[in-house]
Amino acid sequence: MQPLMILSLMCISLPLMALEPLTDTALKNVSGQGGVYLSGDLTINADGGPLNVDGPSAWTANCDSASASNRCGGRIAVNTGDSGNEGWFVLDNIRGRFSFEGLTLKTRSIDSGFSGDGAVFDNDVLEIGLPNSLEYEDVSFTVANSNSARPTDAGFVQTDIFTLNINGESRLQGNLLVFPTGAP
Repeated sequence: MQPLMILSLMCISLPLMALEPLTDTALKNVSGQGGVYLSGDLTINADGGPLNVDGPSAWTANCDSASASNRCGGRIAVNTGDSGNEGWFVLDNIRGRFSFEGLTLKTRSIDSGFSGDGAVFDNDVLEIGLPNSLEYEDVSFTVANSNSARPTDAGFVQTDIFTLNINGESRLQGNLLVFPTGAP
């Protein structure tokens, strides 16, 4: 009975131990860290088909390799010439799930190191910390070239170079530094 009484008294006193505000003087002595820690999950075109005005029947198109449909998955086409008729570099049939944990964003002051270049630079940079874990689930895309941006264009011809399928997890280490250019 006595242990129960002590436990009850401890639980009743918990709200009395609330946080108290800091004065301006006390707050000046607090040192913190700036930055953002991100985790995320991105699914691209899980149901197949292009997202356009054709409606849900096109969004769930058959994406099997035996399918006659040339409209499947996400697509990014970049013109590699001076005009729209000179060829396109294509990432086609983009789909799958990417998830990551531990991507960080913060600023970093560089005023030393880098074989003496840091002292000359003496400025802030954006530091992107690579995620601790990067997971892939049913990720695939095709690298190709084509004669037009859209598979629905008349006379469309595409040559697939290779298709990449990824499942698994990557562990990453390190940082990417983004240096500013020009005057702010």
